[in-house]
This record gives sequence, structure tokens and C-alpha cells, in this order.
Amino acid sequence: MPSKTLSTRLAATAALLLAAGALSAPLASAAPSDAAPSDAYVLTVTTNPSSTAYDNRHVDVTGTVTKADGTPAPNIPVTVQEVVQFTTWNPWGDPIDPNYYEPRDLGKPVSDANGKFTIPDVDIDHTTGSSLLNVQHGVHITATYDVDGDPNTPQDGYFADTTVNASTKASTLTYSVNKKKVKAGDILTVQGKVTLPKGEEQQGTEVFLQTYWEQESHVKVTTEDDGFFVLSVRVSSYDDTFTLRTAPRDMYVAGVEKKLPITNTSLSSK
Repeated sequence: MPSKTLSTRLAATAALLLAAGALSAPLASAAPSDAAPSDAYVLTVTTNPSSTAYDNRHVDVTGTVTKADGTPAPNIPVTVQEVVQFTTWNPWGDPIDPNYYEPRDLGKPVSDANGKFTIPDVDIDHTTGSSLLNVQHGVHITATYDVDGDPNTPQDGYFADTTVNASTKASTLTYSVNKKKVKAGDILTVQGKVTLPKGEEQQGTEVFLQTYWEQESHVKVTTEDDGFFVLSVRVSSYDDTFTLRTAPRDMYVAGVEKKLPITNTSLSSK
């Protein structure tokens, strides 16, 4: 699971400006006319194309910086990031951030005489070794400009973002279990195969087994070079949720979730 959160500077700027009503153009589609009279600048960002796919993962990132009256703002350094999002595991309904974030700096382009900035040929992809379990396939491109460069004064910060939707190819999961009725102390063994799209390396897909509702996974294995896996777990008296989840290493390959037909007879004896 990714452990990074969205940068303090970006989060503080966006949250405080939104709360104060000073963030006039948070979306890429915002026009200079959206600016409030007190705003010095309006920042926008967009991508071409607006979505990516398994065989086409690159976009050109462009944006504008204008003054409140709509005239171009040249020589403005804009910090641009790609942010891959993951859904937070939260079966308890706690009031926590529903997402994890994995940001990657794309650069700090400077607006030209027309107030435009560009970063060409950006790879919309997962670039670290973290698990792709719970990854979302809407990747954010964010742009920020802090006038004085001080994150402790977010009132002079500007923020814009857009989402690049990454279309995925499907994978499949087949499995068998050594028993469908278990009790505390039994060893449950699950074996199966994950099949990825043609051309993908079959080895290395993560396979997770959940046995209890509070824990997303009890044990984890990775598939062999032919896509096969075997995992075993000792059943506890409280195990009540038996689910398999897969996380391929490629963000453009969707994982699979399957509920196992397992009954824990120890539950009924409590």
C-alpha cells in the first residue's frame, strides 16, 4: 500500500483557499472570467489527450496563468505533479481521507509571453514499486503556484487540476479450495491462476486472501512465471470473510476480486 500523502504544500493551499473562497479556478476548464476581483492570478491545467489506454499512456500537459483581468501572466513558475490515487481500506466508516496519494513531480515550467506552459509527452503510469491494490484509474494532474514560495501563507497560492482516466485491460482469476467448510484450527489452502493480457509478464501479480472483515488481507503471495499461486492460512474462530483479491503490477491491467464459498462452522458455535 502506498504510504505517501499528497504534499503538505499542495493540500494546505487547496484546502485553505477553498475554505476561504479564494480558489477561483480549481478545475482545468476554468476561464479567466471566473476570477474573483481579489484574485491576482487564474491558473488552469489540461491534458491532450484527456484519457489514456493500455497501448497509449502519454499526454501533453498544458496550462495557462492569467491575471484577474484575463491578460497573460508571463514568467510564472508552475509546479506540476502527477498524483496516483488509491482507495483507503476503511470498513469501519471512520472519518478519514478516503484516498491515499502517490505524487510524482513532473517539473516546474515557466509561463511564456502568452501565459502558457507545457510539459510534453508525460507518462501517465505508476512508477514506483508500491502495491497496486486499491489503485484508482483516474490519475490527477495538479498545478500550483505560490506567489511568495512560503507554504505557511497559502492565501497567495493558486491551484488547478484535471483528471486523466486510464482505461484498463481485464485479467482473470481461477481458483480451487481444499475445503468449503472449515473450523478454527483448520488449514485452508487456496490455489489458482491469474491470467493477464497477452504480452504481459505473468509472474509477480499479488494475490491477497482476506479472512476477517476488519482486515483486507491475512496472507499474500505473488504468482509464479506461469501465473499460478498457492496460499495457506490457519483458520481462526472469528474468521467470517473469505475473499481473494489480485493486484497486477501494471496499472493498466485491472485486478480481480472474488468471494470464496467458505463457511466457518466455528462461528455458529459461539
